[in-house]
Amino acid sequence: MDANGDIALIGLAVMGQNLILNMNDHGFTVVAYNRSVEKVDAFINGAAKGRRTIIGAHSVDEMVRLLKRPRKIMLMVKAGSAVDEFIDILLPYLEKGDVIIDGGNSHYPDTIRRTKYLNEKGILYIGTGVSGGEEGARTGPSIMPGGNPQAWPLVKDIFQSICAKTPESEPCCDWVGEDGAGHYVKMVHNGIEYGDMQLICEAYQLMKEGVCLTSDEMHTVFAEWNKGDLDSYLIEITRDILGYKDSDGTALVEKILDTAGQKGTGKWTGISALDNGVPLTLIMEAVFARCISAMKDERVTASKILSGPGTKFTGDKKEFVEHIRKALFASKVISYAQGYMLMREAAKENGWNLNYGGIALMWRGGCIIRSAFLRKIKDAFDKKPDLSNLLLDDYFKSVMDSCQVSWRKVIIVATELGIAVPSLSAALSFYDGYRTARLSANLLQAQRDYFGAHTYERIDKPRGQFFHTNWTGRGGDVSSSSYNA
Repeated sequence: MDANGDIALIGLAVMGQNLILNMNDHGFTVVAYNRSVEKVDAFINGAAKGRRTIIGAHSVDEMVRLLKRPRKIMLMVKAGSAVDEFIDILLPYLEKGDVIIDGGNSHYPDTIRRTKYLNEKGILYIGTGVSGGEEGARTGPSIMPGGNPQAWPLVKDIFQSICAKTPESEPCCDWVGEDGAGHYVKMVHNGIEYGDMQLICEAYQLMKEGVCLTSDEMHTVFAEWNKGDLDSYLIEITRDILGYKDSDGTALVEKILDTAGQKGTGKWTGISALDNGVPLTLIMEAVFARCISAMKDERVTASKILSGPGTKFTGDKKEFVEHIRKALFASKVISYAQGYMLMREAAKENGWNLNYGGIALMWRGGCIIRSAFLRKIKDAFDKKPDLSNLLLDDYFKSVMDSCQVSWRKVIIVATELGIAVPSLSAALSFYDGYRTARLSANLLQAQRDYFGAHTYERIDKPRGQFFHTNWTGRGGDVSSSSYNA
């Protein structure tokens, strides 16, 4: 049995199969394995039929013996315990310097743990985000690898060959950072994806319920939007969805139940934001919007009991649609600004040296949030690598300046019509909070000191000095420990 396999892939669901075909298209010999070996035969005799450099393996031992050294094995299995189980199954067959790659949506603390565990055994580990769905896996996904840096040179050629390319032919894949950095960046990608999708849905709801546009009219609107600043995969597919007809000739989208599912990466992003003290308000509202959508029966009952304003839109429809476009674009900028704030704090916490411009480049092709706008993010970080917030870049400042009048009008009209726009509203509130030199937290700190002796700082004293006041004359002069909460 010749050991000529360049890489093995375990897990023959749609993503795994398509990645194998993609690798093979680019000249790599791939060994295919699945715990249910009948799936191996079905794949070899089906989608991979006639491809002599895709080799089916019927056992872990056979799979490993078919690989060149150092062996490279990629797992495309369900995140969680299945990854740990396969690692334990593989270890007896591997030797020092071999590479295990987890290409699933693993939670980054698990990747940190696995990288350390395998490094102690001499095995190199990569945890990589793979975005783009089944089409991306087949034709070129965005790939975000992290883990043991010694493993990167061993897989770089494969990953950068199969990944998506920008219009300038740059690979949408590069090394992200140590241990869990790759899966962390993929998690933030998914959080931004939640935000982008919710913003688009709010724009759709405003046009449908507020301006009373038909699906065909909205199809035309999104087609136009996809030619400008909003040019992106999600705008493109929304255009297609709104134009898709059911068998009776009506818009299929209007027959779909309005309850959204989620797999947890948005929640993970929110939890990380809370742990790091980052105001990820837009993305969290997008997560909560999915939660409230799931309360279908309660919402139907409430709709018959609770009243709203009952007013109708009476303005210029075309003009208001343009206001919606600008509000959507400004809010999209906020979504990315918040995501980058979170990555910056996580990098400090975990000692990662993240290339923020490079991350934008990785997201420009193949992934779900790919858009022309990401080039502007790369340009911003290329110009100022230590940029603390995207909003402080000249281009993004100009976007805020040009869009915020429309943005505010959209929020006002949505409120007057009683249409929920949680992510659009959260984005604007964040912007207004971020640009305010003095917020109301001075009163909040006084309240905390009043009831809990939690202390406060003074504007006429150096930072780091804490004070307590006996506000009632009945309390004591002893303060509580100072802490941030």
